[in-house]
Amino acid sequence: MEESKILEFGKLTFYDNYVVAVMNEGVNIGDKENETLIKVAEAHFSKPFIYITHRINSYSVDPNIYSKTAKLKNLTGFAVVSEGYMAKTNAQIERLFFNKPFEIFSTLDEAIEWTQTVLHI
Repeated sequence: MEESKILEFGKLTFYDNYVVAVMNEGVNIGDKENETLIKVAEAHFSKPFIYITHRINSYSVDPNIYSKTAKLKNLTGFAVVSEGYMAKTNAQIERLFFNKPFEIFSTLDEAIEWTQTVLHI
């Protein structure tokens, strides 16, 4: 079952074992936004899940937020989906700040398929 939540800086779409985030054009994801994302994810998932960020729009992420994000108990992995070279390059840097499985994909379907591997379903 699919459920969506609109935030002031983006949209989250929840599925059984993963969430797909699409952030708004030009936003900066820092501590404040990350706290909101963590609270929403904790309220929704009581079992292991994967966070997929679908980078359709251009926005920035403070890589320091990943150390706090990684502490989310049920968060099993993180995926970045983008066709853009710059977004993929940024994701490679972000990966260094995250101590759980973190992969970069060109399509959403590839990321969703990966969630099954990481969650062993």
